[in-house]
Amino acid sequence: QSYCHRLQHDMYFLTSTSRLNEQVIDKIVLQLNRVYPQILTNEEAEKFRNPKASLHTRLSDLLKHLQRKGDRHCQEFYRALQINAEQLFNDLPSRKILKTPDPTEIDTDKEQYMLNDRGPVFFLACFSMAAGLALFWYCCNSETQVIGRARRILGFSPIIIGRHVRNICMLYLEDMSRN
Repeated sequence: QSYCHRLQHDMYFLTSTSRLNEQVIDKIVLQLNRVYPQILTNEEAEKFRNPKASLHTRLSDLLKHLQRKGDRHCQEFYRALQINAEQLFNDLPSRKILKTPDPTEIDTDKEQYMLNDRGPVFFLACFSMAAGLALFWYCCNSETQVIGRARRILGFSPIIIGRHVRNICMLYLEDMSRN
């Protein structure tokens, strides 16, 4: 697998969730600029070290620029990444593929990310839907006595809701049972 393809595969991993901080990116850019063979010119290095641009933008532009330049440039990027951020280099998805003997094996880190991609709003929507269906089923069942059971539940609820709210709910239920 060429280094350009590996970099394309690792691009999302490198640019997501601020895995690289500004100091590490500056070190990598300086190494690509100053070490033989010179991968980045002085103008390109200044562009990728510009503090006015966001870190994510600079890193994305750097990776795209290296991919356009060719395989040798991408290889030098990996070398600079290994020198300046060895732990991150070892955690790269392309490195994990190279380490695994079976290419058909499922990448558990990627699978875990895919399963946990939904946020708290999704959880609350699913929970609300389930609670609503349970309440609907409970209230529509003709065999249950809603008020009697509700009184028992509210009687044990000073921990869940405040005492004043519980008293108001109990008075409301008593009025409902009289009607």
